[in-house]
Amino acid sequence: MKREHRLLRDALAIATLGMALPAGASEKTSDEAGAKSKVLDKIMVIGNPANIESMPGSAQLVTKEDIRQQNYDDVNRALRKVPGVYVREEDGFGLFPSISLRGVDTTRSAKVTLMEDGVMVAPAPYSAPAAYYAPTTGRMSGLEVLKGSSQIKYGPHTTGGVINYLSTPIPTREKAYLKTTFGSFDELRTHLYAGNTFDSNAGQFGLLVEGYRRQNDGFKSIDETADFRDGDDTGFDKTDGMVKFSWEPDTAIYQRLEFKYGRSDLDANETYLGLNEADFKADPTRRYSASRFDNMDSEQEQASLRYTISPNDDLDIITTLYQNDFKRNWYKLNKVNGDKLPAVLVTPGLSQDCMKGTAACDLKVKANNREYEAKGIESIVYSRFAAGDVQHEVMVGVRLHQDQVRRFQWEDTYAQAANGTITGITPGTPGGAGNRFQKTEALALSIQDTIEMGDWTIIPGVRYEYLDQTFKDYQKGKSGKESFDMIAGGLGIAYRFNESWSGFGGLHTGFSPPSPKGTNSGLDPETSTAFEAGARYTNAAQAFAAEATFFYTAFEDLIVVDNIGGAGTGDDENFGEVDSYGLELALQYDAGIANNWGLSNPSFLSITYTSAEQQNSARSTDAESIFSYGEKGNKVPYIPELTISLGTGIESKKWGAFISGNYVSETYTSANNVSSEINGSGNPDARFGKTDSYFVADLSAFYRINKRVKLFGGVQNLLDKEYVVSRQPDGARGGLPQFLYAGIEMEL
Repeated sequence: MKREHRLLRDALAIATLGMALPAGASEKTSDEAGAKSKVLDKIMVIGNPANIESMPGSAQLVTKEDIRQQNYDDVNRALRKVPGVYVREEDGFGLFPSISLRGVDTTRSAKVTLMEDGVMVAPAPYSAPAAYYAPTTGRMSGLEVLKGSSQIKYGPHTTGGVINYLSTPIPTREKAYLKTTFGSFDELRTHLYAGNTFDSNAGQFGLLVEGYRRQNDGFKSIDETADFRDGDDTGFDKTDGMVKFSWEPDTAIYQRLEFKYGRSDLDANETYLGLNEADFKADPTRRYSASRFDNMDSEQEQASLRYTISPNDDLDIITTLYQNDFKRNWYKLNKVNGDKLPAVLVTPGLSQDCMKGTAACDLKVKANNREYEAKGIESIVYSRFAAGDVQHEVMVGVRLHQDQVRRFQWEDTYAQAANGTITGITPGTPGGAGNRFQKTEALALSIQDTIEMGDWTIIPGVRYEYLDQTFKDYQKGKSGKESFDMIAGGLGIAYRFNESWSGFGGLHTGFSPPSPKGTNSGLDPETSTAFEAGARYTNAAQAFAAEATFFYTAFEDLIVVDNIGGAGTGDDENFGEVDSYGLELALQYDAGIANNWGLSNPSFLSITYTSAEQQNSARSTDAESIFSYGEKGNKVPYIPELTISLGTGIESKKWGAFISGNYVSETYTSANNVSSEINGSGNPDARFGKTDSYFVADLSAFYRINKRVKLFGGVQNLLDKEYVVSRQPDGARGGLPQFLYAGIEMEL
C-alpha cells in the first residue's frame, strides 16, 4: 500500500514537535501539524523524536526541556547525557567547545560537523574548522546528535559525526518569551523573543525576532600588580540577535521561503594560560598577572535563504543559500622573557617569576587576528515511489561551497619592571607574526535510498566530495594549490521485531579533509571505517526506554593538530592509525507514568565505555606536539574510558525539582601517556600529564505562579568540586566552580 505523504501544507516550525495546539483547534489544523512534522524530518537531522525508532544508527535528541531543566548555557553540560560524546572543557562556560564523537581528536570540535538548522557553522568548515565560534546553547530549542550513519548525508567531517543546533522556530501562533537569570560571579542572562504567523490573501507569513545576552565577571582572579587593580574581571559579554521571516504563498503546489539572519558578538577576558600543578592545587581559580592583557574579541554573522517546493506528494526539493562571516582577535600572552609558556609554567626561574609579576622582563602578547568566510548553496531532492510492497525514498544532494581564512597577526612587547609595573610597549608589525591565506572550493554530492520492506528499513548510500585548495604564506613567500577528491559509502539496516523492540546496525566509511596548508604539506585526508550494532526497547506505556550500541571505528591517517597553544605553529600532521571501540547505553524511566501517579518522576542513566588506542607509534618527534612520541598501544589524548550520567526528578503541574550527576574518568593529555608534566623529549611542559576523574552534580527546581510565569533556581557543581579538565592550551585548567542562580521565565 502506498505510504501517505501529505507534506508541506502549513508553516514550517520546529515547535510543532512539542507545541500544543490552540484551544478549539480543528481536525484540519491537527492534520496540518502532522504534515509540518514530516517536513522537519527533511530539514533536520532527526526531526520528530519518533523517527529514532526506525533509524539504522545511534541518534539522540537533547530537547528544549533538557536544556532549560538545569538552565544550561554550556554545550558541554547539555551534551553530558548523550552517550558516545566526549567534551574537553576549557573556560568553564563552553565558549570554545572541544567535542569528540566516538574517539576522534577533541581539538576545537574540528572533526565534528557542527550545524545550526542544517547549515554548517564552523568558521571555515574545510579550510579552518576549529570551533572558535559555536552557537549559543542557551537560545536553542534543541540539539541533534547523529553518529555512525551520518557519513552519507552530512560532511565534510564524517569520521566523527554531526551535531545540529536547533534555533528558536517561528511560532505558529502569537507568542512572546522572556527569561532572566541572576547568578554567581555577577551573572546576568536575558533571553527574549516574539513572533507570530499570519494569514493573508498572498499566503501565510511568519516572523520571529530574538535577542540573547549573557554577561558575568568570571570565576578566576588575576594576580594584581602596582599598576593593575582589576584582577576580578575575567568574565565575558556575549550578545546574540536573530530574525526570521517566512512566506508560504497561496498556490496550487506547496512552496515556502524562509530567511534567517543572526549576529553574535563576544568580548571575553579569556586566556590560553593555565597553571602549573602546585599553583592549581593551591588555588584553581588563579590567573598569573602576565595574562592580564588577554582578550578574545569576535563577531559572527550568519544569513540563509531556504526555498522549499513540493510539485506533488512524492517529490520535495529543498534549496538553501547561506553565508557565514566570522572575525576574531584573540590577544593573548605568547612568550615570557623569550621563553615558551608550557616550559615557563613548570620551570622555576626568572621567566616564571616574571609571569607572576615579581621580576623584570619582557612579555610578548600576540594578536591572533583572523577573518573567516563561508558561503554556498545546497539543494536536496527527495523522491518517493513504490515497487510492489517495497517503498523507496531516494535522496540526492548537491552542495557548492567556498570558505577561506585570512590570518593577519602581530606581536606586541610589554616591558615589565621588577614590581610587575608595565614601563613601555613596543607595537608589533602587522602581519609579522603570521600572514597567511587559506581557501577551499568544494563540490559535494550525496545519494541514499531509504528502502522500507515490512519491518525492515535498509539505507544504502554514497558521498563524494571534490576539493580545490589554495594556500599562501605572504610572510615566507610560499604558496600552493592542490585538488583532490574523497568518497565514502555505507549501508544501514533497522528491523522492528515488535511494537517494543527494534534492532539496527551499519557499516560506513568516512573522511575528514586536511586544511589547505596541510594538503600543501603533503597530508592525506583522514579516513575511517565504522561499524555499529544496537537495539532499542520502549514499553507500551512509554514509561521505559532503552538503547544499547556497540561501535567500532578504525581511523586511517588520523589528522591531529601538531602544536596547540601559545608555543606552537598550529600545523597539522597525519598521526597514523587509531582504533576506537566501545559500548553506549542509554536508559530512561518514569515511575510516575508506570505507576499512574499524579506527578511524573523522570529518570535517566547514560553510560559510555570507550577504548581509543593508537595502532602505531607517533611519527612526530616535535616536542611541542601533544601527539609526539606516542607508542603503539597508548591511549588517545582526552578520550575518557568511562563516562556516566544519571539523574532523576519530580514534577507536577505546579512545581518540580531535578538532580543530575556526571562522572568522567581520568584521561591522558598526550599521546605518550605520561603522568607528569614532561614532554616526549624529557623537558618540562605543562600540557603533558593527566586530567582528573571527577563527579559533578547539578540541582534545580521551579515553581509556577500561573500558566505563564515560572520561578526557577538551582546550583551547578553542587558539591563545589575542584578538578583539572584540561592541560590545553597552556597548563592546568579547572571546571566551573559552584554556581548558584535564580530567575523568572514568562511565556505569553
